[in-house]
This record gives sequence, C-alpha cells and structure tokens, in this order.
Amino acid sequence: MGNTARILIVDDERSIRLTLVQALESPERTVEAAVNGEEALLYLERERYRVILLDLRLPGMDGLDVLKRIRSKQPEAAVIIITAHGSIDAAVEAMKRGAADFLQKPFIPDEVRQQVDRLITRQAGPPDMVADYFDRLARARQLMADDRLNEAELEVRAAIALDPDRPAAFNLMGAIHEQRQDPLTAIREYRAALALAPAYEPAQRNLERLTSWPRSGRIMLEEPTGKPEDKGK
Repeated sequence: MGNTARILIVDDERSIRLTLVQALESPERTVEAAVNGEEALLYLERERYRVILLDLRLPGMDGLDVLKRIRSKQPEAAVIIITAHGSIDAAVEAMKRGAADFLQKPFIPDEVRQQVDRLITRQAGPPDMVADYFDRLARARQLMADDRLNEAELEVRAAIALDPDRPAAFNLMGAIHEQRQDPLTAIREYRAALALAPAYEPAQRNLERLTSWPRSGRIMLEEPTGKPEDKGK
C-alpha cells in the first residue's frame, strides 16, 4: 500500500459522497466512493483499504451485510459507520460486529479527517487497548458537555466492547442516563460498575446521591484524583 492510505466511502447520497471525498482526499490519502453495497464489494475485490466509511442504510444490500463481507474479505480495514440522528441501536450493533468507529450526520469535515487519521495512526503502531479505552471515555465526556448524549453513549459502548471489566465506562453510562432524566437505568449502570470494582468511588458516590433524598451534589464522572481507575479494583 506504500505511504498512501486508500479509503473507500460507501453511501447512496451523492452529496455525502462528495463531501467526504473533498474532506479526505490529499497527497497522503486516495479516496474512492461506491453508491451501494454491491459496488463496494467490487471495489474490495480489486483494492485493499485502510479505512472504509460505510452508511448502514443502503439500497439493496443492507449495511450490516456489507460490514460482514468487509470483515471477511479485509479484516484489517477499519470501518467507520455513518449514522443518521436517532439510529443509535444500529450503530451499536455494527460496533459489536467489528466496526471501529462511527460518524453521525451532519458532520464537520475537520472532525472526519481527524477521525480517519486517528484510525490510520492506530493501524501503524502496536495496539494500545487501555489508551483507546480512556480516549473513548474522554470523547464521551466532551460530548456529554455539549449535550450530544446519543454520540456519547456510542463512545461509552465502544469502550465497554474494548474492555468490559473496567468500571469507568459503566459509571459514565449511568451519568448519561441521569442527564436523560432516567434515574432507574442510571442506578443499574452504577451498580454494574460497583459489581466490577466495589471500591470505585465515582460509582459509589453517584449511587449514594441518586438513592438518597433529597438528592444533592453533582454527578461524578471520574476519580477525584483524575487518574484512571485500576482494573478490577
């Protein structure tokens, strides 16, 4: 593949394809675009790709079926799922099936470039699952601050998929449900965090606050020291 990263876009909307091509094409990146799943499979037969941006809602072959074929034919390719607002369940399912990341419409070209470059850089070096786990949580906290809770939930679910034995992601999922005014689900997530690490202070404090009356205090998102928690402690 040389020093040029080959990227494939699979989307039936012409405006989306053009926007992504313009955002990503550069001397370091070669970008191609397919209008549906069948055409994408033809591209996969003749080229190998570093990153594939895949819309789940395609005419003809379903996006999840295309993802399955990509994972079979080119498992080394990082797949970014393109999602519409409100399609969080489908995006979560795609990430369970091997997608590396997601991109929610409408998107900002600079964010797309950063997302793709991050995946290419990750491929170039040895995997660091712990660093990626906490990077996901950091992105989720920023999205929560911007009240983009669906996107924050996707980041947290991706972190859980990377390492389901750490409490921080479950605690953060509880905080997301609190922001949605869903205390019962938040309590369940805090308890899941404590089942993994009974001494994990953020979940302890959040659960105590949420089950006391009157409720007071703020949601705790991480350890008071700001340091990542020790796995399983």
